[in-house]
Amino acid sequence: MTSDRDDRSMRERMLAGDLYLADDPELAEHMLRAAELMEAFNAAPARDAQGRRALLTQLLGALGEGTEIRPPIRVDYGSNLRIGARSFANFGLVALDVAPITIGDDVQIGTNVQLLTPTHPVDPEPRRAKWEAAKPIVIGDNVWLGSGAIVLAGVTIGDNTVVGAGAVVTRSLPANVVAVGNPARVIRTIETAPQ
Repeated sequence: MTSDRDDRSMRERMLAGDLYLADDPELAEHMLRAAELMEAFNAAPARDAQGRRALLTQLLGALGEGTEIRPPIRVDYGSNLRIGARSFANFGLVALDVAPITIGDDVQIGTNVQLLTPTHPVDPEPRRAKWEAAKPIVIGDNVWLGSGAIVLAGVTIGDNTVVGAGAVVTRSLPANVVAVGNPARVIRTIETAPQ
């Protein structure tokens, strides 16, 4: 499952979506940088909007104009998280960005939402040896993720879709639907006005 002849760094393996070891010193340094910026953002004064935005700009891979994130936020690396314009994340966003997480424009994210890209081998031996991997998450434009929703590795959520509070999204969802439950299932289609 893992090749001794693979000369790539653990970071290169991680970014390629292949199995890697997370306790690698290079990855640990990237995580420490993210932890320091997270700590500063989460502790920043509420009235210092410019300072908080500056910290997020350093932490995240991209932060769109007019986007607001309420602390606390938790990330693995931050640099693999990209958020579009005019989006809003309420308190308690957890975005484990081992693989890229891409969030579109005008997205509404409720409290305590989790976006989880990491995966672990089902086979017990590589899991015991601490190998892991990740798959990207893509959230389309104008999506609403209800409070407590969990989006798992490899999921894409289409534009305008609503994910109900507490839903666990294990598979990709198309655009223009409402999905609820565990696992999340589509319960209706959203009619959109012509542009």
